[in-house]
Amino acid sequence: MQRCVIIGGAEIRRYQRIRESLRKDDWLVYCDGGLKHIPEIGREPNLIVGDFDSHEKPETDIETIVLPREKDDTDTVYAVKEAVRRGYREFLLVGVTGERFDHTFGNISLLLYLDSLDIPARILDDYSEMSVVSRVPAEVEDSCSYFSLLNISGTAKGISIRNAKYPLTDGEITSEYQYGISNEVLPGRTAQVYVREGRLLLVKVI
Repeated sequence: MQRCVIIGGAEIRRYQRIRESLRKDDWLVYCDGGLKHIPEIGREPNLIVGDFDSHEKPETDIETIVLPREKDDTDTVYAVKEAVRRGYREFLLVGVTGERFDHTFGNISLLLYLDSLDIPARILDDYSEMSVVSRVPAEVEDSCSYFSLLNISGTAKGISIRNAKYPLTDGEITSEYQYGISNEVLPGRTAQVYVREGRLLLVKVI
């Protein structure tokens, strides 16, 4: 099935990175304020979702879901759940990290939600690419300036990092002690990250 791309309303400066990451057959959902990115991204929505508190509701024939302003799910959370309901099994989220830390953290948590459904997902912003490492090992290319492993969901055990400046064998990272920050891939190699138990947030600094 097509990949679902969710576009939020956070600031985007490096639009070229976003355009280069899109596939021709991606299914695009613009969430409320994310509509401001249409001119620079250059792709029309397949679906629009929002309560339209940060962007005027467009007059369009494109399918639009209008949400109440008082609700439990943010526009972005609702959009992800709606795409899952429609059967999408791969996600890219852009414009979802920025000035509002509460929204940023909530959107990063969507990676955990999708991982719990065995759905691969990434967040791409101006500085980094984020994903969750759990059952499936992850690879980090040496084109990354740095990469970090953060625990945002409890305790992760059996962590192994190979082909990196700071390797690790059968390690453990807790939410209280984040020592997996700013690792580097060995030149000309591809780093591998394994997690036997739990989940980690992988942040690749591009």
